[in-house]
Amino acid sequence: MKYPKIPLAQTVIQLCKAKHIKHIVISPGSRSAPLTIGFTHDAYFSCYSIVDERCAAFFALGIAQQIQKPVAVVCSSGSALLNYYPAIAEAFYSNIPLVVLSADRPKHLIGIGDGQTINQENVYENHILYSANLKQDVKAENSFAPQEEVPIFKNIETKIEKLLGLQQNIQTQNEAEINKALNVVTHKSGPVHINIPFDEPLYETISSLTVNPKVEEVTVKSNKIEALQVADLVSNWYDAKKKLIVVGVNKPNSIEQKWLDELAEDESVVVFTETTSNLHHPQFFSSIDKIIAPLDTEEFKALQPDILLTFGGLIVSKKIKAFLRTYKPKQHWHIGTEKANDTFFCLEHHIKIAPNQFFTQFLQEVKHLTKSDYQKYWSHIKKVRKKKHAAFFENLEFSDLKAFQFILKSIPDNSILQLSNSSTIRYAQLFNINKTLEVFCNRGTSGIDGSTSTAVGCAVANTKQTVFITGDLSFFYDSNALWNNYIPNDFRIIVINNQGGGIFRILPGDKNSENFDTYFETKHQLSVKHLCDMYGFEYVKASNIDTLKDTLQSFYLASDSPKILEVFTPRTINDTILLRYFKALK
Repeated sequence: MKYPKIPLAQTVIQLCKAKHIKHIVISPGSRSAPLTIGFTHDAYFSCYSIVDERCAAFFALGIAQQIQKPVAVVCSSGSALLNYYPAIAEAFYSNIPLVVLSADRPKHLIGIGDGQTINQENVYENHILYSANLKQDVKAENSFAPQEEVPIFKNIETKIEKLLGLQQNIQTQNEAEINKALNVVTHKSGPVHINIPFDEPLYETISSLTVNPKVEEVTVKSNKIEALQVADLVSNWYDAKKKLIVVGVNKPNSIEQKWLDELAEDESVVVFTETTSNLHHPQFFSSIDKIIAPLDTEEFKALQPDILLTFGGLIVSKKIKAFLRTYKPKQHWHIGTEKANDTFFCLEHHIKIAPNQFFTQFLQEVKHLTKSDYQKYWSHIKKVRKKKHAAFFENLEFSDLKAFQFILKSIPDNSILQLSNSSTIRYAQLFNINKTLEVFCNRGTSGIDGSTSTAVGCAVANTKQTVFITGDLSFFYDSNALWNNYIPNDFRIIVINNQGGGIFRILPGDKNSENFDTYFETKHQLSVKHLCDMYGFEYVKASNIDTLKDTLQSFYLASDSPKILEVFTPRTINDTILLRYFKALK
């Protein structure tokens, strides 16, 4: 087997292997050659070559999102690692484990105007769990001064002793830093950065390893709530007539069904689930905005909870945020091992254990249910909203909203549904999603920049069919995601092309002006077809409800290449239709 000659590269690769980091996403570069050589010549690793570093990092994020284990990205020095930053921020706020392995120049070449050289140490400091800045190996040929006044034998002997001691100290420090970074990414779920300086020559290889790094393990203690805290929480739970549970981004199948059933049986509990929560129960309330949007002041007061319990990641619905910030609960409990966001400005308890573990411990202590008409009242409201929702769609003209109605119903059971940000995720929130689907969206930073790349990474990492729904701007923004040799043939993309950023038409401002069209909506006449021709995707399109229905019937079937469906919707009516929809719910 080939190994890089540089001991530091060997150390990084061996410790990644020892920590079971198997997936390595590599962007081509020269300074990172020692890492690329080592990873790609070891059959343990699954290596991917992605040229565009921004796409590469989101691709890695998509893999990590699915396998729930760390994935490494490898890049050269200079601006390469800056292109990782959007995905690093997303991983930081979404608690997804990524390892950035950035090659760097030697210290003496930094800050002197050398090519492909920037200040790389701690470059992600505001959005990283740990930064390891490694030291360069000592090179024997550069360690001897050209002239010495002492006899040559004594000079060499002394220099070798100094050299060996210095290199051993550097090796020990580097091993400790790499171990710490990889232990953090494994046990805390988020991104870490390991910056690795290499000097030339970079491409030399050897047939056997010259270092055997120490592997440092971490003992993880299982968390529990103290008995006194449980008793206090249970007491408050009994006293509350109105308990509202709001679930944000949540991993599929992470909560046992029996706990969901118990919550549903409690008539003092209302459970609001977002599309990304991956939680389903007939008694729960999906499509939060359908409930919230038409409420008046008295109804808001009726919904105002005594206790708000949240778990999962960030919340999409602006309406639930506005409601709970105005009509604050008496107590807000957040459950989860990661950071607790005070989204509603009333956080009282952060219970630092996994939600399923909390319900296992907490609900076993809840011996009786509180008498209340809270759930019954809002269940009636939900039924009314459901009827008005159905009535609105009976004669609805072709539009974004109408297209989503048919697209969401068409997705095959047991698929993975990836959603882009902006209007796509918000439209999806208005519908009851097929409970067999697993739903994902980059809600850490809520950016449009890497949605397609993330969906591609997801499709590569999972044997289930992945369906990605996106808007036109999101898709074109991340079109380099298709420059990828690993996309499975069953991968499906649906692009809703309304010729611009239609969501901006809903916001206040002067519409239908040249200024608005150019700087906000960014009107365009682009089509996905040309990208399909370039990247080898099968292309189909729909411009009305009949062609959309016909196309969807065969769209998900097996094929010899991945497919893209481009749905052209009218540009100027979508905002008025959405406003009509919320008005009709009243």
